[in-house]
Formats: sequence, structure tokens, C-alpha cells
Amino acid sequence: MTGHPDMTHVSTSYVERQNLTMRMSMRRFTRVTNGFSKKLENLGFAVALHFMHYNFGRIHQSLRITPAMAAGASDHVWSLEEIAALADENSN
Repeated sequence: MTGHPDMTHVSTSYVERQNLTMRMSMRRFTRVTNGFSKKLENLGFAVALHFMHYNFGRIHQSLRITPAMAAGASDHVWSLEEIAALADENSN
């Protein structure tokens, strides 16, 4: 990301929290696992799917809505069917 961020709001805590959430939610990122991706492309798809569900399909306890709804990017909680349909739509 480029631009001129307000340095009073810059913190590595946000990035570290996202990294921890991703590592705990996706077995591909644990140290000893047999669920690794053989192709870099598949890893990218898995990460995209994780963050799509995390931001659009999961109600967060502290927000009581999804982050996408809090940011105004969505007006409802996305179902797994909607996310799968979006992925299928983009693969064609």
C-alpha cells in the first residue's frame, strides 16, 4: 500500500494479529503438517478463501458483525454458498 498514512494509527500489532489468526486457522501454515500446498497457486487460493470467509462470512465477537459490514463493503453476512459461487464465477 502506498500513500501517506497517519503514523499515529500505524502498528505492527494489527499485522501480527492477522498472521496469528491465519496460522491458527489454516493448517498449511503450521510447522509440522501434511496439509501443505504443492503448488504456489493453490496456496494463494487457500489464503484468499480464508480471508474472504474471515472478512465477509464470519461474525466477529467484538464487532458483532463482519469486518466487511463494519467497513461498509457488504450489507449482509455471506454464506459459504455465495463465496463458492463467487469463486466459481471467477474461474470461468
